[in-house]
Parts: sequence; C-alpha cells; structure tokens
Amino acid sequence: MNDTQQGAAAAPLLSGLKVLDVGTWIAGPAAATVMADFGAEVIKLESLEGDPLRQLAQGPTSPPCDHNYFWVLDGRNKRSIALDLKDPAAAPVRDALLRWADVLVTNFRPDLAERLSLDWARVKTLNPKLIYAHITGYGDAGPEAGKPGYDTTAWWSRSGLADWVRLPGARPAMSAPGMGDHATAMALYGAIMTALWARDRTGEGRRVTTSLLANGFWSNGMMASMTLCGAPLPERDPARPVANALAAQYETKDQRWLQLTLLNEAREWPKLLGALGAEALQADPRFADGDARRADPEALYQALATYFHRLTLEEAKAVLADAGIPAAILTAVGELAEDSQALAADILTPVAEPQPGWTHTVNSPIAIEGAEKVAPRYAPALGEHSAAILEELGFDVATAAALQAQGVLGGA
Repeated sequence: MNDTQQGAAAAPLLSGLKVLDVGTWIAGPAAATVMADFGAEVIKLESLEGDPLRQLAQGPTSPPCDHNYFWVLDGRNKRSIALDLKDPAAAPVRDALLRWADVLVTNFRPDLAERLSLDWARVKTLNPKLIYAHITGYGDAGPEAGKPGYDTTAWWSRSGLADWVRLPGARPAMSAPGMGDHATAMALYGAIMTALWARDRTGEGRRVTTSLLANGFWSNGMMASMTLCGAPLPERDPARPVANALAAQYETKDQRWLQLTLLNEAREWPKLLGALGAEALQADPRFADGDARRADPEALYQALATYFHRLTLEEAKAVLADAGIPAAILTAVGELAEDSQALAADILTPVAEPQPGWTHTVNSPIAIEGAEKVAPRYAPALGEHSAAILEELGFDVATAAALQAQGVLGGA
C-alpha cells in the first residue's frame, strides 16, 4: 500500500462530506452529530441567540454543573457560525453556505423556512445536488402538519406510547429528555445516507423527511399493528398488573429491580427454577405447563417474587447469568457513567480532550467495521468559528468585520 492509499484508509468514513446544521433542539441536529462522528465537516448555523438547546441545561431548575451537559452531547464535533438570517445583509453568507453544503439539516416549519429563504423550492435552485433533510413534528400533510411538535408531544403523547406504559386510571409518565428526539435523529440519518447513495448514482439532490409522530408510531408499531389488524388489545387490569410472570419486573432483597424475559419458556423455565432454588414450583399443578402458568400469572408472580426477595441484586444477576436466563437490572440513571459493559463496548466513549467532569460521552449508536469515529471534541461556543468560516467561504476580513459591526454576524 502506498502513502496515498494509507492516507485514504486512515481518513474518517465521511471525510469531505459538508453538512450545514440549521436545526434547533435535538432531532435534526443529532443526525448531523452522527455524521460528524464519522468525520463529516458540520457547520452549525445559529441565530445570534443560539440554538435553544444551549439554554436547556442552564435554567433555574436545572442541576448545577460545570458543563452544559445537553449541549456537549449533541453539539460535539461541530463548528458554530452565528448569523441573523432575518437581516438582508446576511443573504450572501447564507447563500454561500447553501452552495458549500452537501447536506442541509433543518426543522424549520415551511413558513419560517420560506421567510428565511431556506425553503427547498429555493434552495434546490442554488444547489441542485443538495440533500435537504427536514424534520417535522407531524408530517407534511394533514390538519396538524403545520403544528409545532416536540418529542414529549408528537413522539411520546400522540403515538400512544405514553398511554400504553401506564395502567388504566394511573397518571401518565413523562418521557426522558430527548428520548424520542434521539430515536428520530437516527431515522433522519438513515434517510440522508440513502439519499446520498442515490445522488452518487444520479447526481441529483432531493428532500428527505421524517417526523416525530412517524417515529413514535414506529416505536409503538407492535401495538399499532394490533389495532390496525383488529386484534383485541391485552387487558390491563389494575387489580391484576402482571400479564405474564415470566416477562415481568422483580424486586430483590436490597430493594433493586430486574427485568426477567423468558421467550423460550419450555427450555428456560426449568433453568429459572434451578437458578432460584425454586424446584418445588415444578411440582405445583398451578404451574405445570405453559397454559397453567398463563392462567394465573399473578399467583406465579407472587411465588417467584418470594425467591427473588431472598437474593440481592448482585446475587440474582449472577445466578441468572450462570443459567443463561435473559434478564437485566433496572439500571439507575446515576449508575450509567460507571456501566462496565457500556464502557467496554464503546457505548460510553472517551472524549478527545478530557477535562474534569467530562471524560466520556454517549457514542452514536452505530458502528461500521474499519470506520473509526472522530474522538468527540467539545461543543463550540456560540459563533466561535464565524470569522474563520467566512474566510473559508471567500469573504474578506473587512466584510466579516462590517457584518459584526452591523450586528448581523455573532462571535468573537
């Protein structure tokens, strides 16, 4: 292999791909983050106030921390330019960025995108090869198409997810921050990469889109499919909260919980009894076979719960693992940073320049053999790279200074 080939082999997989991130919050920008992880050059185009995500961890009710913990996750490996797109003086810079990009990511509603001259109809005339990646709340058509959406509303609440994970009559639970946004970002990433594959063959750009609502339905697809097929939904009786004692959560002696999931019941049932020292249940006629065990799941649950209560979480983990029983602890959020499996599997990945309180971050959830990711660099300050980006686009220093003096360009 010659030097040129060696250099090419060492380059990140998406090296040379140019991405303009004009999104806010999480779902769109996180798709750009995944591309940045694989080496794409991502410019974050922000208003002079910045992406609102910057402020989410800085409010009066947010836990104090030395790091902007939400921003460092999804802002990593990007450069920031702050530009007032509402000011006509910003138009030359905006259009230069549009011509520069291979991919544009946005979640602006169509009316706002049009007011800022960032609508697809206009943008494709400037850059016919551009992949225009658009996140919406509720899709492109229908009575709610123009409605603003967040993952708590469009993904979690409107999809049936929030309803299904509660017992009837119980108060609905809130989703975790960014829970639906990060899932939706992966759908947008897939759409972008598919469109780039097509562009490689046709030379043409195109608009790709996904929505929070579509991804909520996809996440809740099995229950939605039952409804679509006319199947009766499983009964959820608060007086009988356990539908299947072999796919349920059990509390241990030290007040921890684990999730048991036996899908190959004929093979795993005897192993479970052996692991728990519960062989006596084998002779109980109530649990003699699968039909009997499903006939009274609450009785079986109470019987198994007695054995789990005799074990600590670590003891239960050990005996179930030794028996090959599918189970997982309900990990406390405060334990995630020390998760040995997540660290070993590079799910929690080391950052490029560690500093106190920031040594690892959450990796994007895909890996490609032979394609090393870029070590996460700290998320940029607002407008940190404004002047440098203008220079790279061919604007002279005087132009950048004038735009800053007019309050059109932000940053140092």
